[in-house]
This record gives sequence, structure tokens and C-alpha cells, in this order.
Amino acid sequence: MGLIEGTQSVEIDAPIERVFDIAADIENAPEWQGSLKDVEVLERDDERRAELVETESDAKVKSVRALLRFSYSAPTTIRWIQEKGDTKSLEGSWELEDLGGGRTRATYGLSADPGRMLGMMLRGPVEGQVRNFLLGGAADGLKERAEQG
Repeated sequence: MGLIEGTQSVEIDAPIERVFDIAADIENAPEWQGSLKDVEVLERDDERRAELVETESDAKVKSVRALLRFSYSAPTTIRWIQEKGDTKSLEGSWELEDLGGGRTRATYGLSADPGRMLGMMLRGPVEGQVRNFLLGGAADGLKERAEQG
């Protein structure tokens, strides 16, 4: 099995700064990002944002742990890359676009190589279900959280 990758975009009725602040609040992401079960911040950057984070995610067939390094370019981009974890590789991002009028387009991107062992569990229709779960849950969750007063 190869890469599980894709993007999901949503339009959000909230200003880009609010959307960025929510997406950048990694510690509270499990409250709105369906696949993310647990987060522990190990290091912070100069602005006190999570930089090195240990996560546990629900990959449908198994819980997956990862040590992720985050980088930020406010208010448009958040990126992360796995330094260590259960998958062979994992990279992700939020790309935010100001649509004007207090609206934002948020695009969640993910590229994961599950490796041989996890890959064997993700064959056939399960792979599509996992991709949809990982991508859709994040984008929809961010939209719902940002649009709450």
C-alpha cells in the first residue's frame, strides 16, 4: 500500500485570524478534530505555540501515535511533519485564505505512508473510509468550532 493523501476544503463564516488561532491551538484540537484522541505538548516556540507534540489518533483500524513538529506562518499556514511514530511518514497542513467579509477558506492536507504493518490493515474499501475520516473530520470540525460565537 502506498500513500494515503488528500485535501479537504471548507468555507467558514469567521475571519482568518480566528480560524488560524483555533487551528494553531493544538492542545485543544482533540475537542473538535474527530480523529485526534490525545495531544501532549513537549516543546513550544518563541510565541508559546505547540512546536513538538506527541499525538494519538484514531486511524479506524488502530490507534496511531506520532511525534510531530509544527511550524506556523500566521495567519495563513500551519504545517507539521512526523519525527517519529507508528506510521512510516506523516505530513500535514492547514492553508487558510481570506475570502473577505469575515469569511475564510480552510484547506486541510494530509500525506501519510502507513508502512507495511499498518498498510496491511488498510486495504480495499477501508483505505477510502480512513482517508475520508481523517480529512473530513478535521475540516468539518474546524468549521463548526470557528462558527460558534
